Amino acid sequence: MTRQSPATGFLLAVGLVALVPASLAHAEDRNVSWAYNTFGVPGLVEMPSAFSRPDAEFTLSFSQFAEQYRSAITFQVTDRLSASFRYVGVDGLVLDGADPISSFDRSFSLHYRLLDEGSYLPAVAVGLNDVLGTGLYAGEYLVASKSFGPKVRGTLGIGWGRLGSFGGFSNPLSVLGDGFDTRSEFSGLGGELSSGQWFRGDAAFFGGVEWMVNERLRVVAEYSSDAYVEESQGDFDPRSPFNFGLSWQANNRTTLSAQYLYGSEIGFQVNFATNPTKSITGSGYDPAPVAIVPRDQIAAASWGEVDTAKFESQLAASLKRDGVVLDGYEVSGNVLTVAIRNAGYAKVSQATGRAARILTRLAPRDIDTFKIVLTGNGVPVTSILLRRQDLETLEFDVDAAQRLRAGTAITDERSRVATAFAPTSFPTFDVQPYFKPDFFDPDAPVRADAGLAFSARYEPVSGLVFSGLIQQRLVGNINDNVRVGDSALPPVRTNALLYAQASDTSLRELTAAYYFRPGPDLFGRVTLGYLETMFGGISTEVLWKPQGSALALGVEVNHVRQRAYEDVFGFQDYSVTTGHVSAYYDFGRDYQARLDVGRYLAGDVGATLTLAREFDNGWRIAAYATKTNVSAEDFGEGSFDKGILISIPIQWATGKPSKTKLNAKITPINRDGGARLSVPGRLYDSVSELQASELDASWGRFWK
Repeated sequence: MTRQSPATGFLLAVGLVALVPASLAHAEDRNVSWAYNTFGVPGLVEMPSAFSRPDAEFTLSFSQFAEQYRSAITFQVTDRLSASFRYVGVDGLVLDGADPISSFDRSFSLHYRLLDEGSYLPAVAVGLNDVLGTGLYAGEYLVASKSFGPKVRGTLGIGWGRLGSFGGFSNPLSVLGDGFDTRSEFSGLGGELSSGQWFRGDAAFFGGVEWMVNERLRVVAEYSSDAYVEESQGDFDPRSPFNFGLSWQANNRTTLSAQYLYGSEIGFQVNFATNPTKSITGSGYDPAPVAIVPRDQIAAASWGEVDTAKFESQLAASLKRDGVVLDGYEVSGNVLTVAIRNAGYAKVSQATGRAARILTRLAPRDIDTFKIVLTGNGVPVTSILLRRQDLETLEFDVDAAQRLRAGTAITDERSRVATAFAPTSFPTFDVQPYFKPDFFDPDAPVRADAGLAFSARYEPVSGLVFSGLIQQRLVGNINDNVRVGDSALPPVRTNALLYAQASDTSLRELTAAYYFRPGPDLFGRVTLGYLETMFGGISTEVLWKPQGSALALGVEVNHVRQRAYEDVFGFQDYSVTTGHVSAYYDFGRDYQARLDVGRYLAGDVGATLTLAREFDNGWRIAAYATKTNVSAEDFGEGSFDKGILISIPIQWATGKPSKTKLNAKITPINRDGGARLSVPGRLYDSVSELQASELDASWGRFWK
């Protein structure tokens, strides 16, 4: 079998970043790093610098030299903090004097800028490499960087661990205690924090100089403090601590680099960068909205004189053309209430604005107030009360969004709107291509399946949803994997391969779900059926989410049985009751947190913490970690469950209206501990996107 590069998986999973723009780091941008090092950290050639990349930048990097293949995903979490996930392949690695091996290593790193560069003082940063890995690349550093004019920068740092392995000296932190003198070897299964190792053992200096020849070409020279102890016992022969590099910004998203490393090797690197806050299409390619029609241009008909059958037909057809589905309408005095669901836009505020414009054209003259009710799965969530006169007078106002919002009431809505017209009661069908990557098998670091996904949905009454999803694999090699996981726990996830090998056709979901409002600020769901590929049963959920509240609380209880491998509708003997109490909190400025505490599929008990940054345009990048009462030994390699979640809205990339998102989950190790049931239609996301806080964040799109 031909050996695949570890970078290939990342290129397939998040290759979209190569197609969209990022901000250029110009030479005059203070505190912004000019490039990434070979580990995907803001820095020089191999060593870090004290600067950071632009806030929110998301980068895929790949570098290669001396039979080492490094791929990294780096996200500038805040203006000061960046985080990286790396997957490294090494040929000829020698550990503890054994024969050379090919090794694959996963690791995380953090880089935090403590101080900004000033007129006289340098920028200062601290970093941790291989925070949750095997320790192969573990190292810590404190580094300072200073600009000397707009085109030259110098960096000087002190490192520990790998970054203290060449030219080392006694740890200066020993003045704080004898414990800093010794750095013990890593042990165990990887994935543990090992904070007792940090900043311990010998230290060493590193540094370098960068020169921006022009806005695209950069030259760098550095002194490395990494001795490559394990690698040098094989075929790699580092002869010098000096590294040299050239990097060329091919365009505003792609950087190509070449290096001469350690006096003996030629290296190459490519970075693809994008920024979720900047769309490739600017304001987008949305079709122009219909113009607002003032009442004095509408025939002087009262509601009693309107042909209701014609009105509802025109309203439903007009909304559908603009990506909005009519759930129902009713009239009370001079108020027209219309229940809608967003079917075509990344943000519901845009769907709301489109609906309001259409109402000004179709509603009789005696209607002076529009009440637009936003629904999710047939359940009312939010009402938006708009004055018709405001729409007429503010359409072309320079402060239209702010002035309209000031006069608009957004409140919780529990009452169902009379469904005089309900096109959603008819079954809907869809066919889409699907692509499923599978990462980190040492025999082939990336595998993938591709095919067609057939879905159907039927809502006979509001809130009752029947749905199904079948996937037909056309090409792929996931089922070629021969590594069936062994586990001390019930095999709730490590047997995923057996499902992939059972058939090219898989019934992913087949469910009946009922959504309801049990009380003020409360939302409920009951789902019955084949909930996911591996489990079927019943799932119940209640969510408390007030309008405009940063806090939400939820409870979910499920009783499920493991599905059979080959019998599409059959089950195995294993069953479990699982569930969680969940707290969601929105810190503002795009940052969110979620804590789930409860029982997982293997019967273990613990908690999952998820930290996320979600942008107003729908981009979402999150990291999660789960700790349960399963020991590291019973969990196996990786010690505990963790991963990265990436969601990219198609509308952001294409500029065309769409609710579709590309979702990727990067899990270093897929084990049984901390495994949670995957249930379609969970409440928090579908409810929160329809509420006041989300509408306020994207209210500017009301007029688009």
